[in-house]
Amino acid sequence: MKLTIKRINRFCLILCAPFIGFVIWLMAADKSITLPDSAFPKLALPQVNVPSDLEKLTSGLDQAKQTALVTAKSLKKSIGIYSTTGKSMDAIVSITIAQADRPYRIYDRRITRKIGAPAQQIESGNVRAQLFTIHAQHFNGYALKVLLKTPKSMKMVLGHDKSGGAETTLAAAKRYQAIAGVNAGGFADDGGKRYPLSTTVMNGKYLNGFDPSFKDLFFVGLNDKLKLIGGKYRSKAHLDREKPRFGASFVPVLLQGGVPQPIPDRWRLSPLRAPRTVIANYKDNQLLFLVIDGRNENGSSGATLMEAQLLLQRYGAVDGYNLDGGGSSTLVFNGRVVNHPSDGKPRPVPTHFLFFK
Repeated sequence: MKLTIKRINRFCLILCAPFIGFVIWLMAADKSITLPDSAFPKLALPQVNVPSDLEKLTSGLDQAKQTALVTAKSLKKSIGIYSTTGKSMDAIVSITIAQADRPYRIYDRRITRKIGAPAQQIESGNVRAQLFTIHAQHFNGYALKVLLKTPKSMKMVLGHDKSGGAETTLAAAKRYQAIAGVNAGGFADDGGKRYPLSTTVMNGKYLNGFDPSFKDLFFVGLNDKLKLIGGKYRSKAHLDREKPRFGASFVPVLLQGGVPQPIPDRWRLSPLRAPRTVIANYKDNQLLFLVIDGRNENGSSGATLMEAQLLLQRYGAVDGYNLDGGGSSTLVFNGRVVNHPSDGKPRPVPTHFLFFK
């Protein structure tokens, strides 16, 4: 067995001897073996220029930074311009409003000066009510100038809120918590009750139907735009076109378009002088009420209707209407009766104009 292995080893050594000798010769002769390129497969590797790419990336980041800075500055500038523009627009709007309101203020000062300085004034978001005193040769009285700002500022009410009911203007004002009140239209007594005279409108509805104007009667009230409407109406359709919110009737018409209207002898002479209540308006739709005092209804004091016309003209009114007078004439302001009713105390009447703060 050992012999066999030795023989095999010798045989292998003999076989390898030439190769071993050849390698030893090559090493001794400093020779090298070069293999052809075909001996190795070619691999397609990407060529990356690292310094160039990093340079481009850095340049791009710098450019983005500069763009962001420019954009930030532009936004800041735009915000500043917007803020300045907003303030400028607010200023322009304020100036425009002030300029638009200027003619009204000039007109209001002019008509107010004609009446005098207000003795009292109440103003709110709904209304401005100014009370003036009147001193004439034959009578004393009061003027109430009212600017209505909203539909809530004025209404007409019935005595005790029912047809046939009557109460004093002071009682009605207190019941409704009104800041001011004036007696309204005429009335007729029937069976211990007092009914409004002729056509009467409450909350846009006819209280007892429509009565065509006859003789010296007229209708006066406010429409849905808070404008004074009044005159003689021959048909319901005629009055409906005016869109009345409320109103009452009495006699006679005093002023139309600033022009005094003829006063029938019946009302001009009987009585000649008496306590009076008058409603009128201005070009800017402010209302003017005159309440004239008188000691009695026998003509010894009070104003004539022609004197009432002269006062309306002097104060710059446009249209004017005579309301119920005599003992009915009552002006309530800020919780009290400011005039001196000729009955010695306020008279219960069926209709009242009230004003609200």
